Amino acid sequence: MKQVYRSRTAFVLGWVWLAFVAFNVYDLIARFSGKSSLVALAVLGALTALVYAVALRPATVFTEEGLVGRNPFRTTFVPWAAIDDVTVSHSINVQHGDGRELRLWTPMSSARERAKAQRRGAPRVERGRFKTEPTLSKSEQAAVEAFAGKTHADWVGDQIRDRAESARRRDEAAAPVRVTWSYDSIAVLVAAVALIVAAVVFT
Repeated sequence: MKQVYRSRTAFVLGWVWLAFVAFNVYDLIARFSGKSSLVALAVLGALTALVYAVALRPATVFTEEGLVGRNPFRTTFVPWAAIDDVTVSHSINVQHGDGRELRLWTPMSSARERAKAQRRGAPRVERGRFKTEPTLSKSEQAAVEAFAGKTHADWVGDQIRDRAESARRRDEAAAPVRVTWSYDSIAVLVAAVALIVAAVVFT
């Protein structure tokens, strides 16, 4: 079963931007005024290409065969058995092959998120005779303990490590690592450049 992990904040803001752009493009076409409209369309196109590449496209995908890292302009497939190590700092870094490394763009952990996770993992100090915290069920308590002191990136890194270890225990043959260009991002970038060229030529 395929599982997709991404930055929810970036993904939502990306779609909000697309809605904003769609409204403005309609308005610019309906009230086309020549030079100023072309310049505005070029600016919107350039910004939309950037938003698509860094906010909407990046994703970390788990498949049965391996890990797929979708970065702004490249897609990398790494079989589970080919993963040697996983480290998590600001980003998730997957070591594979002969010392090569795949840096996943999402999910990432900011310093603020890591500090919040560390506070969440610290033991609570109860003061007074009355408890104000609700009692958690066993499943809720297990979830709290699993995420204690960890960011979303830490948790995803643990899942990658576990799947890689399971593949090695099963003695799975490591298929080759595949790296391909992301033609969708390139197409969006080319369209943005075309708009900019049109704005320069016809103004």
